[in-house]
Amino acid sequence: MKKQLLLLLALPAITTWCPAQADLKVLQQRQSTEVVQALAATIDAQDLQRHLTILAGDAFEGRETGTEGQRKAAQYIASVFESYGLPKIGDDNSYFQKISFISENWDRINLAVNDEKPRHLWDFYAMPNLNGDLDAYKTDEVVFLGYGIEDKHYSDYEGADVKGKVILVYGGEPFGADSLSMATGGRGVSKWSTDVRHKLQLAKAKGAKAVLIIDTDFKANLAQARKSITSTSLQIGQSENAGDKYANNLFITSDLARQIVGDRFKEVVKARKRIQKKGKSKSISLPCSLEITQRKRVRTLEGENVLGYVEGTDLKNEVVIVSAHYDHLGKRGEDVYNGADDNGSGTSTVLDIAQAFVAAKNEGVGPRRSVLFLLVSGEEKGLLGSQYYVNNPVFPLENTVVNVNVDMVGRTDEKHKDDPNYIYVIGADRLSTELHKINEAANEKYTKLALDYTYNAESDPNRFYYRSDHYNFAERGIPAVFYFSGVHEDYHRTTDDVDKIMFDKMTTIARLIFHTSWELANRDKRIEVDVKP
Repeated sequence: MKKQLLLLLALPAITTWCPAQADLKVLQQRQSTEVVQALAATIDAQDLQRHLTILAGDAFEGRETGTEGQRKAAQYIASVFESYGLPKIGDDNSYFQKISFISENWDRINLAVNDEKPRHLWDFYAMPNLNGDLDAYKTDEVVFLGYGIEDKHYSDYEGADVKGKVILVYGGEPFGADSLSMATGGRGVSKWSTDVRHKLQLAKAKGAKAVLIIDTDFKANLAQARKSITSTSLQIGQSENAGDKYANNLFITSDLARQIVGDRFKEVVKARKRIQKKGKSKSISLPCSLEITQRKRVRTLEGENVLGYVEGTDLKNEVVIVSAHYDHLGKRGEDVYNGADDNGSGTSTVLDIAQAFVAAKNEGVGPRRSVLFLLVSGEEKGLLGSQYYVNNPVFPLENTVVNVNVDMVGRTDEKHKDDPNYIYVIGADRLSTELHKINEAANEKYTKLALDYTYNAESDPNRFYYRSDHYNFAERGIPAVFYFSGVHEDYHRTTDDVDKIMFDKMTTIARLIFHTSWELANRDKRIEVDVKP
């Protein structure tokens, strides 16, 4: 009631005006210092503390992505948006944008050829996401099968029985003297060269047990694939159920292929020349003792971004996104990482700024542009929630004017321990000089914080510009600003608790973020990208 009264006292009645006059009056009110200050005053330490005490309480168990604690936090945020009366624009008529995360890597991967043991990531490699589990599969025969292709103009499978067998194929596809693909009849490479999944699906359909692919550019391709093969980090997406879709497969060096071919080398070379000359394939049985073991570790998590949407008026198709990540590190044994500053502080800030925009809309002076309050999960796993949003935007990215990101705004670092009246501003001038100027003007007029640009320097060794969710927007060419109060002794520790949060400081920062966001949402012209990345 107090917040509504503050706003009502600040807004002159417009009911007696004609429509054109009323529209002009509303525009004037939006820019009125008194109105904007009244809206900012609805952001207060009491509300911030109330939100943060809940989000960073032990009941939410540190909010680690994919855990019950994270889901509780998401439900709490959604309940706040519902209390504001915001529409449900998420999946299944909810406030949520659901995300699947997966990590697939090798637990065991071994290959034996004629009693020798080639080395993984040296003589062969295999992509975990393209393979199912295969336990010590043994065979005494490998079938050479050209390129492993079947298309309207060409087939390696015609007359060949590969059911239950291991096949050896070349990568890519065959081309005739006229540079036309023998498989498709067209000029240039086809799907058989650009996506190995087609060969693996075909081999699976034909009943092959495994595919050995001769990689003639092995070193370069391995270098490109190594990170994804060895990484244990989560990625966005669901499992492809590779064992159901693809034949198990290994990419091998030409030297290893020569070892498998053995005494049939000349016959294989002749078969390849026949393909190149006549477009006719011939399968060759290769006596070879082979054993393959492939055993994966698969980890899956389900998370969700939470969406709070305030629709704009005359410029509603343009969108300002105000974001923060709400996930943290969760529990380690009985220790809870509550993450009050990281990033309960940013989440609480966004919730209270959203309330101020809702108050404006309820009083008839809502923002001209629409504003999406985006609370993301998966930040602690590698900025995955914001990455998912830019890959699957609820509103077109070309209509997204700016991202205003809030990550850790409740504490003071060592540099500013004697004067907490500051905020680090990162990224505002990286793509748009206007964004930088708008934030500086808002601060000069309303909040008088010391704006510290230390971490905005491209030479910053901490690389904070690349380490929070705004970066996924900036990478897509969308201007972004990141508010951050710095690292402290409790960063990523169990001691990052609510009792250490400086709520007066946090309130002032939240009001600066509101004033900047308000200007971005209400100015006549959207800010321009005028800096080359």
